[in-house]
Amino acid sequence: MKQGMKIGIVCYPTFGGSGVLATELGMALSDKGYEVHFITYEQPVRLSQSFHPNIYFHEVKVPTYPLFAFPPYETALASAMVNVILNNNLDLLHLHYAIPHASAAFFARQILKKSGRDIPFITTLHGTDITLVGKDPTYAPVVTFSINESDAITAVSENLKEETLRSFKIEKEIHVIPNFVDIKRFHQTDKDHFKQMLAPAGERILVHVSNFRAVKRVEDVIKIFYNVKKEIPSKLLMIGDGPERQKVEDLARELDIYSDIRFLGKQEQISEILSISDLFLLPSATESFGLSALEAMACGVPVISTNAGGLPEINQQGKTGFLSNVGDIEDMSRHALHILSDDDQLKLFKKAAIAQAKKFEKQHIIPMYEKLYSEVVMKCKVSE
Repeated sequence: MKQGMKIGIVCYPTFGGSGVLATELGMALSDKGYEVHFITYEQPVRLSQSFHPNIYFHEVKVPTYPLFAFPPYETALASAMVNVILNNNLDLLHLHYAIPHASAAFFARQILKKSGRDIPFITTLHGTDITLVGKDPTYAPVVTFSINESDAITAVSENLKEETLRSFKIEKEIHVIPNFVDIKRFHQTDKDHFKQMLAPAGERILVHVSNFRAVKRVEDVIKIFYNVKKEIPSKLLMIGDGPERQKVEDLARELDIYSDIRFLGKQEQISEILSISDLFLLPSATESFGLSALEAMACGVPVISTNAGGLPEINQQGKTGFLSNVGDIEDMSRHALHILSDDDQLKLFKKAAIAQAKKFEKQHIIPMYEKLYSEVVMKCKVSE
């Protein structure tokens, strides 16, 4: 891949896995000398944490008119893509999350072709764009078409690739490029003073990170913690926010454990919180990959998760943590107690978690994207 390639990245700028991965990828590419242009409706969360001279942010503005009950974001996005591509002479678009980014890119491409300009685009599938939203009959035909119109398709796990092929008539190869973690940012650090503040009596610290949607089964986190706390003095840190938050706060009060839980809301410096944690809980109904679990493991935190989606591809049963069936709170509670009940055993799990996370270090994954970028751009030039 040539140095100085100009790449447009289209993503959701939220705390969700697709937005985090897209932002981390853009920053990593910028550090390697590529010019990266983010095109989205807000500055991505992690992009604001540090300055990168090769990164540019282009805000998609969606005007509101009384005629529109729902402002047409896809149309505004397509127009923004056209403007950014022409004004900055981009070489490639990389779309994260198929809906509506892939269809908007197709629309933008057709506009550009009218003026003799073409640009290839790659679509990365992240999970619910396929497993949940994409399957809805309202979106399925457009999702299928726009994915197939992509010059290349990637998925963040083997499980997601298989699910996509089962659910849609995909006519092209799907390349599996897993999510990655920046070990320089996510690693064990000495935050004993912080830990002492949250757990003054030496309690175990459990943690959960998500967008608090129903698919994350956040109530199960509270129930698992309730079972653990009955046996071992513990604290629970809940990081994130979303539609299920009030429900889980009410459940915590009902179980009389609210005083031992900290609802920290959305946090940017997650690595510091993970560094003081002993166990990560992720009882999701589905996870295409489980990036939050990988970041926890990089910080030396073993994981209790379900065996849904791509989680078995990162969480090693009995080594980095344990996997249970969705909704099996008793099994997850039992495994949590097994890890937390013995200091030496906890250390072994922590060590194994770090070793597993290093396999997904960004230096191993970024070249996979670079290779694909180079192949797609070269193929586009040959066909011109």
